Amino acid sequence: MNLAPFKSVLALPGVRPLMLLMLFARIPPTAAGVTVTLHVVTTLDKGYAAAGTVGFATMIGLGLGSPLMGRLVDRKGLRFVLALSLLEGVFWVTAPLMDYYLLLVLAFANGLVAVPMMSIGRQALTALIPEPQRRPAFSLDSISVELSFMVGPAAGVLIATKFSTGTALISIGVAILAASAVLFVVNPALVHEDEVVDGPQPRVTEWLRGPVIAALIIPFGATMTLSGMEIASIASLERAGEQSWLGLIFVVMCAASALGGLVYGSLKRVPGGVVLLAGMALLEIPVGLGDGSVALLAVALVPMNLLCAPTIAASTELISKHAPASARGLALGLQGSAFTFGVAAGQPLTGLAVDHSGPPLGFAVAGLAGLTIAGLGWVFSRQRQAVSVTS
Repeated sequence: MNLAPFKSVLALPGVRPLMLLMLFARIPPTAAGVTVTLHVVTTLDKGYAAAGTVGFATMIGLGLGSPLMGRLVDRKGLRFVLALSLLEGVFWVTAPLMDYYLLLVLAFANGLVAVPMMSIGRQALTALIPEPQRRPAFSLDSISVELSFMVGPAAGVLIATKFSTGTALISIGVAILAASAVLFVVNPALVHEDEVVDGPQPRVTEWLRGPVIAALIIPFGATMTLSGMEIASIASLERAGEQSWLGLIFVVMCAASALGGLVYGSLKRVPGGVVLLAGMALLEIPVGLGDGSVALLAVALVPMNLLCAPTIAASTELISKHAPASARGLALGLQGSAFTFGVAAGQPLTGLAVDHSGPPLGFAVAGLAGLTIAGLGWVFSRQRQAVSVTS
């Protein structure tokens, strides 16, 4: 594996501290889902259906709010959006005091104003990296996200079980406020020095077409496929009485994705994002052959997860290439919405298949759905883009 592209990216001024800062800034939001679930189920004693409803409300809020926050970044600047983290911090710090119904309503409202740490990291990285070096940079970013998802939920569960769910919720709020404060002070650039953002701004309808739509379809299909994989994997282990191995299975998934990201970022010629999505979806269909065996399931999950980080990196690379610099915050916000709504679509779809015929059908249905979305992405990817990214 050629690591030279990664070394050259990390040698660029400001890249290492930015990536380290964003790694830690992204951990608190990744802990939110499991922590809220534990709080609703154990502390409020409302059951998993009620917890799922809060999660769904949060997801809808995030999906709607992410483009709004991205638009505000483009128009008002990063510091204006980071100031809104005060609202987010207040929500998390006071969440232990709320009853279920107030938590449900405010979880949706919090999603609308949540600071989009994932998008901010990608936008700031784009501003630091010349276009020829963005592939390895975005691959490293995807690996960083994997690490955040490995640490965040585990930390949330640890604090909730060792202390209390209320302490865990407050910790999330404090960590978000701390990360936002550091970002506010650092105030990283969000536009590359070679890009022009002055003058008349292109209308959304001028750039939100063809390749950009394909770049948004890719993360929707990816998270739909991946969330289906997670649901089917959990069901497989639960039915086999092997729930205790779930942590290992998720480590295998993340490790395979990180390895795939390293390989992808080291290559000069790579498949397109739509092809990567199609490959990941296709490789999910036979994962059900490992149903009932921890070892076989772990092995079966490796091939599709090798394409996870590359698929996400390819989507971000397409957006940085085809969305105008003056609207990149909105474009990356829409990508965040695509991630969110993909999860919202994949979980119930796979859940229905699992309930009907078991985990193997869940893997197959999620894979076939991903292939369908990849086909739609291919259609849009054939269209031409009308606006220069330097607009």
